[in-house]
Amino acid sequence: MLQFFFLASVPIGFLFAPICGKCYNNDDFAIQSASVRHHDDYAMTVWEINVKGNAGATTPKPVGELNGAPVLGYVFPTTLKPTDVGFNQTEGITALALTAHPDFDDTPMWDENVDKNFGNDGVIWHPHWVILVEDKRVEGGLSVKEFKKGDKTVKLPANNPGMAMYMDSPGFQVVTKGNTIRVMVPDYRISNKTDFKFDAVACFMQVNTGGKAKHVDGGKGPKPMLGVYQVYSVASGNLSLPYSVQ
Repeated sequence: MLQFFFLASVPIGFLFAPICGKCYNNDDFAIQSASVRHHDDYAMTVWEINVKGNAGATTPKPVGELNGAPVLGYVFPTTLKPTDVGFNQTEGITALALTAHPDFDDTPMWDENVDKNFGNDGVIWHPHWVILVEDKRVEGGLSVKEFKKGDKTVKLPANNPGMAMYMDSPGFQVVTKGNTIRVMVPDYRISNKTDFKFDAVACFMQVNTGGKAKHVDGGKGPKPMLGVYQVYSVASGNLSLPYSVQ
């Protein structure tokens, strides 16, 4: 599998910046409400998260490498099946994650900042389909599901970024305005499903590519490739996925 992550250039002064999930815990990630609305005229759903502060205004500070790179996210866990969004059937929660991360770019097909460079815009808010699983190795209790490289039973959508985990980079339009972040998803990209349940989560994640090496945050033991280290807010309060498409 090809490696499509691109490391971004960062100033030397950021190379040893501390990882601090709590540092980003502010009103920009305090979820007030969430919705998914279907628009028949356009054959699409519009997914929205409303926060107390300014949605998308806070982005992570770069650390200068992929290992230990911070990721901030507004995430929609859903009851959609993995096969509805292009994965093989597998255990886990199908989620649409809107993320920002300055240290690498994982959307090789998309030029979000429109500068003709497809490998330098990871900090621009963009979507990923992921499969989440319970993971007690991280404080947030969840990680993106991984698999062994070369596993022939795994099916990933064509726009996956090339890492051995269940992730896709679908390229949907993400818009931030005031206290709202929203993403538009064509019906056919979710197998025309409009009757699913969902929730919304704001969180801090971190990349680990160091094998059994500890993260710079002092985590104990091996860590997942992309784990949730801190949950800032949950729309339902208990991750029960109670909301329906309107």
